[in-house]
Amino acid sequence: MSILNYFIRFRSLSVFSVFLLLCIVFTLFSPQHRFMSKENIEVFLALGAEFNIMALAVGMLMICGEFDLSVGSILVFCSFIFLKLFDTGMNVFLAIFATLSIGALIGLLNGVITTKAGIPSFITTLGGMLFWRGLTLLLSKGLQKPLDTSQYPLFNKIFTGTFGGVVPVQFLWFLSIALVLGSLIQFHKFGNWVFTTGDNKQAAKAMGINTDMTKMACFATLGLICSFVAIMQLVRVGTFTSRAGDGWELRAIAASVVGGTALSGGIGSMAGIFWGALTISIIENGLVVMRIPYYWTFVIFGVVIVSSVIISFVMEQKRVTMGGERY
Repeated sequence: MSILNYFIRFRSLSVFSVFLLLCIVFTLFSPQHRFMSKENIEVFLALGAEFNIMALAVGMLMICGEFDLSVGSILVFCSFIFLKLFDTGMNVFLAIFATLSIGALIGLLNGVITTKAGIPSFITTLGGMLFWRGLTLLLSKGLQKPLDTSQYPLFNKIFTGTFGGVVPVQFLWFLSIALVLGSLIQFHKFGNWVFTTGDNKQAAKAMGINTDMTKMACFATLGLICSFVAIMQLVRVGTFTSRAGDGWELRAIAASVVGGTALSGGIGSMAGIFWGALTISIIENGLVVMRIPYYWTFVIFGVVIVSSVIISFVMEQKRVTMGGERY
């Protein structure tokens, strides 16, 4: 088997190779090789993990054939909800449970509207993106609000601590959730439902798969993870801001596409999404370390998305001629 064919069959390996190449480039060209400094690695692992966790769930939903443009707005709304519950004196762990439940219900609502009303998820979640962020701005009046959790050391360690004093716990959460979702879609029958529903909804129905329930489960999972990331980010920053999660929806889609997830659904892998998310995060981190103006990230992400779609199309055509699996 040629090297090209090997990379075509194992897309996640090709994304991993791109990730390593970017690490080398940023290390060589960053001022004083600051990219590989202990401080920057810790920042990358901690801050990047928040976005990366969300990208995993976005990717699973895309494999199921749907989009969610409201993830950033769900995040900021749940962040505000947790802050308000905490300020009322509610037990911190009850506040976590309530916030996670609200996030899951919002995701489920997106799924119900999409599947039962027959409205494309792009439209459903575009409306949700505007509604939830607008509601958050209305309730918070656009003001920043502090969160003081110093009296809950265990709570802080769960979301922002370090393992062995070295590895940020956020990155461990990222690894754990990737393993759980990866096992779910690769080795559980639910994963077959997700792939089949995304690939051919009518064929999935003919096989007895409840496609509506499968999609709603993916939407609810994404909402749950959005609320989880909202709490994690709020605890780390220590201040609520109505700008939280702004623009994350397109970055998450970019991470999934870079990882080999098809925009049409039915194709993808959690390993690919994992490395795709890390690749998007490493690009943003590397540009900051190299002191390149932040607005260049939008230009680069646009090029990355279009290039990834083209590459995915070409590789899929080649894979079909080789008789390879779709995922």
